[in-house]
Order: sequence, then C-alpha cells, then structure tokens
Amino acid sequence: MRPIRLALPAAALLLCALSAPAAHGAPAVSGDWTAAPASGGGTRPSADGRPYFYLEGAPGTVLEDTVSLSNPTGTPLTLKLRGAAAYNTANGAFAVRQAPDPWIALAAPEVRIPPHTRADVPFAVTVPASAQPGDHPAALVATAGGREVGVRLQLRVSGPTLSALTVESVRVDKAHGLIRYALVNRGNTALTPRLALRADGVFGRALDRPARTLPVELLPGQRVELSEPWPHPPALDRVTVRLDVTADGGAHSTAEASAAFVPWGAVGGAGLVLLGGTAGVLRLRRRRRRAADDPELPVMERELAQTGARQ
Repeated sequence: MRPIRLALPAAALLLCALSAPAAHGAPAVSGDWTAAPASGGGTRPSADGRPYFYLEGAPGTVLEDTVSLSNPTGTPLTLKLRGAAAYNTANGAFAVRQAPDPWIALAAPEVRIPPHTRADVPFAVTVPASAQPGDHPAALVATAGGREVGVRLQLRVSGPTLSALTVESVRVDKAHGLIRYALVNRGNTALTPRLALRADGVFGRALDRPARTLPVELLPGQRVELSEPWPHPPALDRVTVRLDVTADGGAHSTAEASAAFVPWGAVGGAGLVLLGGTAGVLRLRRRRRRAADDPELPVMERELAQTGARQ
C-alpha cells in the first residue's frame, strides 16, 4: 500500500458529513476539516472532484484508492479512520456500521495533520474469493473532536446482477391519515424505487397518484418501513388500496390492502333516534296489556291506551 502523503497548503475538498449512525451528505462548515476522494483514483479515475469512491472488481482481487483529509485550521489535527459497511435504517436512511469493515484496510488508522495541510491516505479493499456479485456499499469514516465525516464507497463485485424488490405489509392507518408499507430489496444491486398509488372504492376512485421517485436508496438485502400521507380519505366507503413499485433493471412489485371508512358519529346519532322510537313502541304495548288485564284501571286511562292502540 502506498505511504501517506502530506500536501501544503490544504485544498478545499468535497465531503459528506456523518451524523451517527446516518451518513447523509451535507456541506462543510467554513474552517472545518474535510474528507473526500483524492483526484484520479478508483476504477473510474477522474481529474476533477469525486463525490464518492467507486471501486469494482472480481472476487479475490485487491482494489486501491486514496482519501484526502484537509486541515485548514491553525492547529494540528489528529483524525481516526475506519472503513464501515453501510445499511438502511428502519425508515430508509443511509447509515454505516460502528464496527470496522474487514474488507477495508487503511494505510494508518490514525493520522496527525499539521495546520493548513492536506494528508492523502491510501486504502485497499480486499474482495474475498467467496464474495457474492453485486453492490456492497460502505464508507470511509474520519473522526476528530466528537465530529464524524464520511465518504461513501460504492463497491461492486463483478458478476451477474439482479434487480428485484417486493412491497409488503400494506395497511391503512386511519388514526394518522397514512398508508403504511414495507419495501424489501431482494436483489444484489442498490435500487431507487418509484411508487404509484391508487385507491378504488364502491363509489369510484378515491385516490390516484402517478409514479414518483421515493427519497430512499434501498440497499441489497435491506427492508425499510415507509408511509404515504392520506389526509382526506372518503367519509363513507370501502376501498382497496393498491401500491405499484418499480426500479431500474426491471424490478417490480404490487400489493393491496382494504379499509372501510364509516362516519361513526352519524351512525351513532341515527341509532339513538331508532332506539328512542323502539322504546316508545314498547311502552305503548305495555300500556295496552295493562289496560286489558286490569279491570280496576280508571276508565280514562284504559280508553287512552285503547285509543293509542287503534292509532
């Protein structure tokens, strides 16, 4: 592996900030140290800045690249480095494991960078001979002073690829005005899903949303729980909700769920009216029976009961 190189002065580098454990891209704060791919590296070299590492190779190969660490401050900086495998959080965010990735080896796990200096740190990715083809997303993570900065590493192991996903566990959450569902990546490539949504009821179509790209990158083997807002469902209907999900490479899946919408307040009011009418009829019948069975009942009351019965 190549030795660490120091360059003076520090260059402005593109970074992706890590909030533990998520690894979302964010702009650097002015004056903060940065981490980014070095120019001209990887299996797709580029002279200009790269937003992430891209490495591709067959099982059993060793792939090399370089991460650039910049210290624009006036004091020395000590950075700890590690490689980490990536995964999806339950809601679909990109995150990295806390444990080091055994596939990734850095030239040094800790680097001391003088003020106004950039350090170029080589690293190698050893693809096991038993590695499965497809995407194996990861990141290089630098830590100093309670702050983590990570750069995504897109690693693809050569071989057949499969784009496949399923949409599961569809249900209508009426209490929160949501349609909840799960997506599972059944293939070996990272996917950017597209969702089309509709709901058909007894009285016609209640919801129709054309396909749109979801704000999630679904990594191989991962399951995420997502939801779609439905703030204005029908007041009275029984509907079937259908979700159609697609992604590049021919991935496609469909799932349905049923839900009944009943205005229980109105139904309760009608029930009270009906109950009141029924009680009145029962009272009248009891009065008739009492008038017929009791000869001592005053004549006026007996006549009123009999008159009510005739009416």
